[in-house]
Amino acid sequence: EVQLQASGGGLVQAGGSLRLSCIVSGLSLDEYVIGWFREAPGKEREGVLCLSRRDGTTSYTDSVKGRFTISNDNARNTVYLQMNSLKPEDTAVYYCAAGRVILSSYRDYEAYNYWGQGTLVTVSS
Repeated sequence: EVQLQASGGGLVQAGGSLRLSCIVSGLSLDEYVIGWFREAPGKEREGVLCLSRRDGTTSYTDSVKGRFTISNDNARNTVYLQMNSLKPEDTAVYYCAAGRVILSSYRDYEAYNYWGQGTLVTVSS
């Protein structure tokens, strides 16, 4: 059974940092792209930052460039989203997802098969 477990959300002031974790079981990170998505109230789910561990390719939305990074811990089968310099507009429920996705579709949420539960990130001004 494939499971993705996201955690690490919380309340933070603008300019602060948070690290989200996604523990993955039941599939190999070498075969799947892991993506972090977010969904703000009234907005469509957005691909934030996605990683293929097999070839190291990433894809990110421009609004997080230079502030968010994605990494993984092989031993723990965990993917992290480090979020720095947070802004109120980063407030959303964040999800991790896994899929066999081609590079051009990395940030297309419909391309992913497996989803974790969301974790809420709230950035106060």
